[in-house]
Amino acid sequence: MESTCGKIEIDYHFEFISGRTELFQLAIDTVTLELPGAEDGETLPEWTRLSHCCCSHCPLDEAEVSHCPLAVQLIEPMSRLGDIVSYEETRVRVSTWERTVVQATTAEAGISSMLGLISATSGCPYTAFFKPMARFHLPFSSQEETVYRATSMYLLGQYFQQGESKEMDLSFSGLEDIYGNIAKVNAGMAERLRGVGEDGGTLNAIIVLDMFAKVFSVAIKDVLERLRYLYRAYL
Repeated sequence: MESTCGKIEIDYHFEFISGRTELFQLAIDTVTLELPGAEDGETLPEWTRLSHCCCSHCPLDEAEVSHCPLAVQLIEPMSRLGDIVSYEETRVRVSTWERTVVQATTAEAGISSMLGLISATSGCPYTAFFKPMARFHLPFSSQEETVYRATSMYLLGQYFQQGESKEMDLSFSGLEDIYGNIAKVNAGMAERLRGVGEDGGTLNAIIVLDMFAKVFSVAIKDVLERLRYLYRAYL
């Protein structure tokens, strides 16, 4: 759903088999494609400080950014979903401006889908590359769909780079680097959450994202080869 106040609104509504429900209303700025950050003066948990379990490759300067932007965005999901058992059955309804998707799945899969969106729009420099996919969010995408969308997004990015007289990369080596950095970010987030005793749905959802990021360089070759037949008219 896209509102008139410059926000892209995406709702994740969880209905757990236990009868419990949780609604997350994500309002993404249409210009920055980021979720709102912490407000001035807001007291944030110590585990969200940039220096706490900081990713080894973090480019942010603590003198300018006191708290990890992704960690700050995980405060609410962790506080509300941290006690959820990963394999608990749930019905998830995702409402965007374009469509509503309803999926019967596990808590882990539902939370992982939402965290992928939150990560891309968190303000982390490494996840920012996925803002185009966040704008056209597709919840519960399969491995093939994700590879197709990620490679298509990357190639369009290369097209825009060429328009600014920059070199094009058609080998996807740059995309593999992006996913390599994402794997390090996910590992850092998992370490932060374990440090505060998190071992439930939120942590496991991050681990799911991390697994895909780590195998992406292998998956991309296999998946793209399986998709080759779709492009017979081009070949």
